[in-house]
Amino acid sequence: MAEQQEQAAADAMMTRIGQVAMLLHGGDREEARGRFLDLWTEIGEDGDALHRCTLAHYMADAQDDPTDELAWDLRALSAADALTDALTDTRLVEQQQSIAVRAFYPSLHLSLAVDYANLGRSEAARSHLRRARDTVDVLGDDAYGDGVRAGIGRLELRLDEEGPSGGAPEPAPGQGRGPGGETLGPPRQRP
Repeated sequence: MAEQQEQAAADAMMTRIGQVAMLLHGGDREEARGRFLDLWTEIGEDGDALHRCTLAHYMADAQDDPTDELAWDLRALSAADALTDALTDTRLVEQQQSIAVRAFYPSLHLSLAVDYANLGRSEAARSHLRRARDTVDVLGDDAYGDGVRAGIGRLELRLDEEGPSGGAPEPAPGQGRGPGGETLGPPRQRP
């Protein structure tokens, strides 16, 4: 009974995240950002990894600043990694979530590749693009899978046109910092 209640609560949160995503896709980025932040606070830093992954992935799309977009995409990847690491737990719900997140990796890595390309960090972009390409076999032959594969192809073309360095030097160690000087690694704190 308790497991069914946990599943119902999880489904409710995914529904709420989906509703805000529809708001975002409808064009109200500012309202979506605010609602995503409210949900992020509710979920918490140590909350359900699938919720954190999904919300952070959408929240990245709601950002106007490429550095903020990168930070949210890194949060999504970090949450996906946490969920995948939980695969050793034999509970069926967590196994199903882990399988779902594995199908999310191509999109997560593609998003990070785009973020890094937009920031002029072509080597990091190429690295995540390779990871996206390496994980694409988990995608189905459907609109979602086709869209991710097409996005990978478009970014490959863009990076090939820009050349090996993308026209901008890679940041030196210690230069990969956000506007407030924070490290652009996987953030662990609330924004």
